[in-house]
Amino acid sequence: MTGRQGAASRRSCWCTDTGRTPPAGTGSSRASRRGAIPWWPPRTRCAASPATPTNLAARLAAIEGPVVLVGHSYGGAVITNAAAGNPNVESLVYIAGFAPDKGETAFQLAAKYPGSRVTDDPDAPVPTALNAVPLGGEATNVDLYLKPEKFGEVFLSDRLDANRTRVLAATQRPATAASGNEPTRAVAWKTIPSWYLVATDDRTIGTDNLRFMAERAKATTVEVDAPHAVMETNPADVTELILRAAGDSRPSLAATGTSGRTAVLGGAAVLAVAAGTVITVRARRT
Repeated sequence: MTGRQGAASRRSCWCTDTGRTPPAGTGSSRASRRGAIPWWPPRTRCAASPATPTNLAARLAAIEGPVVLVGHSYGGAVITNAAAGNPNVESLVYIAGFAPDKGETAFQLAAKYPGSRVTDDPDAPVPTALNAVPLGGEATNVDLYLKPEKFGEVFLSDRLDANRTRVLAATQRPATAASGNEPTRAVAWKTIPSWYLVATDDRTIGTDNLRFMAERAKATTVEVDAPHAVMETNPADVTELILRAAGDSRPSLAATGTSGRTAVLGGAAVLAVAAGTVITVRARRT
């Protein structure tokens, strides 16, 4: 399996243990107090590298055998582009993620329907919940961080305690203005079966925008009462959907939409991408 995480999230949101048993051939797991995508020690290893659609496509081309791609937030846009034309990608899993069509940008989709609280002034040069940090050169070359006082409301929907919220806000990874405005060039969900988790209290992208993208992609869809950072608050629901997309036989969540083809994985390579970094987890057969 392969995952792409969006801005504001941390690598550790994905590379942690859920206490769930993975599909046959992908390793074993141990119980932990929190986690999101399964991390299965000791039969796995994690490594990191930068994530862009181009880099991720190159990484995917080097993987032998079937792959399930997972993307959270802006990571959904990355996997949408990167998976196009790769015959090994069996399923796409969008975790409150962007699923753009050709020519669309993440910023456009977040503004399609009300629900996002990233800005309360559509005419502001920088969304009002964000701090822009110049990187030099052109004025648009900036990193975008959620303001600490807005992080809990926008990213977490005030679902976590103050201490955890402060830690996540302080360790968030930025988005960039360029990535949010980059038009989609290839659309993998038109040819690859998709699965979609809609967070019903998403204040970052907006729940109605998530529903729109899930329906358009004809994805197998589940709705979870959770914020945009659903990996932090509802890791079991995230894991359940990924295992389902990977052909797991456990009782599944109630679904809407079109089920499509289910991938059955054995000895799968796992790439989880956290906030601009591809985290490679290779699981060996047991």
